[in-house]
Amino acid sequence: MTHFFNSRDTIVTEALDGLLLANPKGQLARLDGYPSIKVILRADWERKKVAIVSGGGAGHEPSHAGFVGRGMLTAAVAGEIFASPSVEAVLAAIRAVTGAPGCLLVVKNYTGDRLNFGLAAERARAEGYRVEMVIVSDDIAIPENPRPRGVAGTLFVHKIAGHAAEQGADLEAVSELARSVARGSFSIGASLSSCSIPGQAFSERLAEGEGELGLGIHGEPGIERFAMSSATKLVDIMMERLSAAMPAGGRFGLMINNLGAVPPLEMGLIAREVLTSPLADRIHLLVGPAALMTALDMNGFSLSLVRLDAEREAALRAPVDVPAWPGAITPGTVETRPLAAIAAPFSHERASHDETTHALISAACRALVAAEGELNALDARVGDGDTGSTLAIGARSVLGGLQDYPLADPAGTAAAIGRALATSMGGSSGVLMSIFFTATAAALQSGSSLPKALSAGLERVMFYGGAGPGDRTMIDALAPALQALEKEGLQPAIEAARAGAEATRSMRKAKAGRSSYLSTQDLDGAADPGAMAVAHVFASLRAN
Repeated sequence: MTHFFNSRDTIVTEALDGLLLANPKGQLARLDGYPSIKVILRADWERKKVAIVSGGGAGHEPSHAGFVGRGMLTAAVAGEIFASPSVEAVLAAIRAVTGAPGCLLVVKNYTGDRLNFGLAAERARAEGYRVEMVIVSDDIAIPENPRPRGVAGTLFVHKIAGHAAEQGADLEAVSELARSVARGSFSIGASLSSCSIPGQAFSERLAEGEGELGLGIHGEPGIERFAMSSATKLVDIMMERLSAAMPAGGRFGLMINNLGAVPPLEMGLIAREVLTSPLADRIHLLVGPAALMTALDMNGFSLSLVRLDAEREAALRAPVDVPAWPGAITPGTVETRPLAAIAAPFSHERASHDETTHALISAACRALVAAEGELNALDARVGDGDTGSTLAIGARSVLGGLQDYPLADPAGTAAAIGRALATSMGGSSGVLMSIFFTATAAALQSGSSLPKALSAGLERVMFYGGAGPGDRTMIDALAPALQALEKEGLQPAIEAARAGAEATRSMRKAKAGRSSYLSTQDLDGAADPGAMAVAHVFASLRAN
């Protein structure tokens, strides 16, 4: 896969600098010592409270640097992609932020993180710093695993411990609270792909249509593979696994985490499935859906639950000044409001008869139906070959409902045609013709003559559609025809429509519609099908 980066050796440091540049001045800073020491810390930190330090390999962004700030982490230590930071980097972070109140290290349960953070803690203690460490192992995907991984549930620990430290709690209280939250957090993930690492060859282990349950945030294989059938079934399985690991009773906070590449549309659907599942009545707080602890570009998501009490809920809800925390809310409901009553804008909506109107509309519709093949053939040269069929569908729709139209009321008739075409005709042509007749109806209702009302409809078509005379569209026939109709009468209008349509054969460049994508060579000598349709309609009115 192709990625946006300059060098594998500098991608992490450049990304961290990007985070600093993209946030307000005075909020975040980094320790000197790039590239071996990559530490992001609070720029306003004064060492008067317990410091909360976390970190790990890069590739999980916005974790961990995105959660540095008032109310969460004091500092985040980054390693290279999926590699634990060095002991020296962790120790540098401890030295930079730890005052007399002490420091808590929050570490995910991976061997590299445990060892590097652990040795740094021991060395810091030897230097006289008060340091505690909590290890998070919230992954329940493999029930029999004696050392579960630490995944997105780690962020619950960051938020709750960070809040307690910000409120002035001492190191012992903050550490015990963090350990308690870690014990009460449960996570499981699923994905439809593994992840690709910048600068390395990518190999996908999953087949098309296959997913993996319980895979790790570094792309490690999951506990089982499944054939992806529906989001509902997958979420049901995940919630069942979480339910089996959770204690009975109680209220929970839920985090819906995007592992990197799931589109927002799909994350919204996942949120719906989770929040309408059988466990939904136990979920009283929601974080996400959002990308919080990712696995580069993994096309997956994870669900994390934390048991709530008053203290934890208050901590999760508390506002923070960090770049990436989305906030915690009470899950909403799907509220509905009644549709507004449709006020009929025209005075005579009930069916009525007018012989002349009936004859004119019938003739125009029959002309379009008869020209279906000819117009499709023209459109095959300049478009996708369906103009004739689209117009014929609309014409048949109008013919089929003509007996129900208020033919004695011109405004009501035009409005009825507009509604019929909006429903029956597809694509932009159906919308444009509906706009034409709807605007015509409004002008008629306001007292305009039929020619002036039709011109008003054309003006709205040009406004919304963006095309005008000379752009090689139906307007090249319709505009001169309506101008002639208003000034001279029907016969000149018929002749103007035909002349306008024929003129499109010599227009070697289209400025609107599908023809605008074609070369001069493709257009030369071909009449625009929309303009020819207008000519056929006007010609059909001659005998009526």
